[in-house]
Amino acid sequence: MDIKSPTAKAMMVMACIVIVLAGIKAASVIMVPFLLSAFIAIACSPLINWAARYSIPRWASVTLVILIILVIGFMLAGLITQSLSEFRANMPVYREQLSGEFAWVINKLAVLNINIDQQLIMSYLDPGAAMSVATGFLSGMGSVLSNLFLIILTVIFMLFEAETMPKRIHVALADPDMKMTHIDRFLQSVNSYLGIKMLVSLGTGLCIGLWLYFLGVDHFLLWSVLAFMLNFIPNIGSIIAAIPAVLMAFVEFGFAKAGLAGLGFVVVNMVMGNVIEPRFMGRGLGLSTLVVFLSLIFWGWLLGSVGMLLSVPLTMVVKIALESRDESKWLAILLSSDDPTRETVEEAKGNEETQASN
Repeated sequence: MDIKSPTAKAMMVMACIVIVLAGIKAASVIMVPFLLSAFIAIACSPLINWAARYSIPRWASVTLVILIILVIGFMLAGLITQSLSEFRANMPVYREQLSGEFAWVINKLAVLNINIDQQLIMSYLDPGAAMSVATGFLSGMGSVLSNLFLIILTVIFMLFEAETMPKRIHVALADPDMKMTHIDRFLQSVNSYLGIKMLVSLGTGLCIGLWLYFLGVDHFLLWSVLAFMLNFIPNIGSIIAAIPAVLMAFVEFGFAKAGLAGLGFVVVNMVMGNVIEPRFMGRGLGLSTLVVFLSLIFWGWLLGSVGMLLSVPLTMVVKIALESRDESKWLAILLSSDDPTRETVEEAKGNEETQASN
């Protein structure tokens, strides 16, 4: 096969992608803390740059940022650990109560001549498993945070190296101006996304926690933290966060307060996701909704819980990398949420054909 033919090039590219993904999957134990450290460092860099404007030494600003991260991290870890242990200790009681509630629902449906085999339903439905989905996610995040020392150490080195890294890239790259333009745009987009998403997620968690506290739902702090963390997962994160809290309200108080709990999740996520977040994020990051959802599945499979949290920034990396070369720009257009003109598509394809002929 002619290695210069488009088919051969495409097959070689696909083979290389498969090899790289297999390597990332095999090395996920190392890759996950590294990627998490990289995005924490990117999110913290604006604070370091802001401190530099006031002539604060870099070592002092980095130390302060790390101390803030450690305090918040230990507080969240203690809260999650305590809440999870209490929740797991009460799981048999919750499972029995929830099974009783489902049996009550089935009996009420039988009055309406809707006959459902209770034994068959219970054999396929484990109520405890439904409530364990979200807590399993928190446990997965806890296993990642077990490498907290490694993550913090990596973040420290990245923050200290961030000042000289652009100069090294200028010297190392053959076409530094173009590459630095893409890198600067990527860093600006990620900083904007993480900053706005952090504030919106914090507001979501606080509102959910206050609403569940008002309703008297057990472990409201756990569900509040869960709503905060899962809000970083696009599209389905808020749904996953709502399931255990609504089931808990259903177990404790029945349909009425379960409906109120679900209504609170709907209202908070509608306001935060459709009013507040778009107002500050503007057009967003230029990724289509379908791409965001598929990236959630893909990065979650490849890197687990952290991959789901970082699915949007990681997909941005891929999109910006595709935009940096003319022959792959058409793929970046497919990932974009913009409505490109015909001339834009033809220009991308024309650049690709020109590169192929050369």
